[in-house]
Amino acid sequence: MPASAEKTLSPTTGNIQRENHRSHRSAWLRAAVLGADDGIVSTASLMLGVAGALADKPAILTAGLAGLIAGALSMAVGEYVSVGSQRDSENADLVIEARELKAFAGEELEELKQIYVDRGLTPELAHQVATQLHERDALTAHARDELGIDHEDLSNPTQAAVSSALSFAGGAALPLIAAMLFTGAASSWAIVITALIALGILGALGAVVGGGNKVRAALRVLVGGSVAMAVTYLVGSLVGTHL
Repeated sequence: MPASAEKTLSPTTGNIQRENHRSHRSAWLRAAVLGADDGIVSTASLMLGVAGALADKPAILTAGLAGLIAGALSMAVGEYVSVGSQRDSENADLVIEARELKAFAGEELEELKQIYVDRGLTPELAHQVATQLHERDALTAHARDELGIDHEDLSNPTQAAVSSALSFAGGAALPLIAAMLFTGAASSWAIVITALIALGILGALGAVVGGGNKVRAALRVLVGGSVAMAVTYLVGSLVGTHL
């Protein structure tokens, strides 16, 4: 049975059913949703700000395209630096732990035993478990239970950078395409409507995958996106009439 599922007893039939947990998806789901949401909101807001300044369609599209490219690259660089720093820290901790295991094997065994005692095992069972894990792969056991690191699955900065850039670009492309299909005031409305629909779908989809409330999740991103677009359009209108 996968780690994300457990068996439960159905209250109606009495049969054992498989219950799927979704918390293990939180990291990649958060990154994907954040990237796409940021792409939609920032690009749509930027284009509406330029539109509010009474700029023509080429200027609005140029602003949108520039926002897409700059935002995607910024997300990629930010994620690469952040996750790269995290990976460096993880590797440094593993080196330190390997050195301590070599120099202080007995003390490290006792440390691992105490971790299991603190989690509820008896001292005798904790010693037995710690000893067996030390004999099999001490570094893996300490990395997992002492440091909270899976040294077989360390953070991947390149993967994080590419994923963030693609999710941002995918979200940013939607208001840009909407603006291309319409002219005049209809273009601004197309940006707003497309962005709001996309944000609502994105919020609900994230809730479905993550097991949350679809309506609450959709409203959360809709309200935030609406405020961002309205404020940016207002600022563009005010600046455009005074410059």
